[in-house]
Amino acid sequence: MPELPDVTVYIEALERRILGSRLERVRIGSPFLLRSVEPPPAAVEGRPVQGLRRLGKRIVIGFDDALFAVLHLMIAGRLHWRAPGVALTRKTDLAAFDFADGSLTLTEAGSKRRAALHFVRGEDGLAEHDPGGIEVLTCDEPAFTAALTRENHTLKRALTDPRLISGIGNAYSDEILHRARLSPVRKTATLTEDELSRLFAATRAVLVEWTERLRAETGDGFPEKVTAFRDGMAVHGRYRLPCPVCNAPVQRIVYASNETNYWPRTVDELEKRT
Repeated sequence: MPELPDVTVYIEALERRILGSRLERVRIGSPFLLRSVEPPPAAVEGRPVQGLRRLGKRIVIGFDDALFAVLHLMIAGRLHWRAPGVALTRKTDLAAFDFADGSLTLTEAGSKRRAALHFVRGEDGLAEHDPGGIEVLTCDEPAFTAALTRENHTLKRALTDPRLISGIGNAYSDEILHRARLSPVRKTATLTEDELSRLFAATRAVLVEWTERLRAETGDGFPEKVTAFRDGMAVHGRYRLPCPVCNAPVQRIVYASNETNYWPRTVDELEKRT
């Protein structure tokens, strides 16, 4: 699932292409994508794009009269910048936003249709799509600590809970916990002040570093290779490969469709967990 760094770079690429441009037409290629009926998609047609923002892991496109399109890419949804009016011919083609200079298309791999598109009216309507998690890059350490420890969960669950922390998912939570040298199954209520400070610093550092890295990779282009598994990650997607710090093999915990990658402090610890 695209997380804060990926969504940030998507928005920056879109600002360069559609900010101030008139949306000519919205085409919906899958009936499963559109999750709202009022206002209808036609309500934003003919209107210029007045702003773009991130709402958790969602991308918000703003128009005049306080109308918004809210895109949630979920796990397999991806955005592409194509030629104007490009046909939606494949099963993976879910929607297109047509502008004079190009079409923003939404695709989703796989057979499950989880990506969602809502059209909403007003800031109050938009607020209904905000899970409420704090923004780590703009909050202070006490606010981060209060959010993280509001409920007693594992660190993995707390970091990825959009009601607590905004924009972090499976991939970057692994990287954050590795940077902070904290176990994903550690309970939030057991953290010391030093560990909470370390986690706050690691969270900000990982998100900033990866945003800058993805921004540099994209340049003036459009981010077409958005993935949760990237070269340079310390542990995520590196099951059985050596940890770059301690050289122990990276392990994983699989639950439903999610995978947590972590590193054992010692081989003895690994033996106890199996």
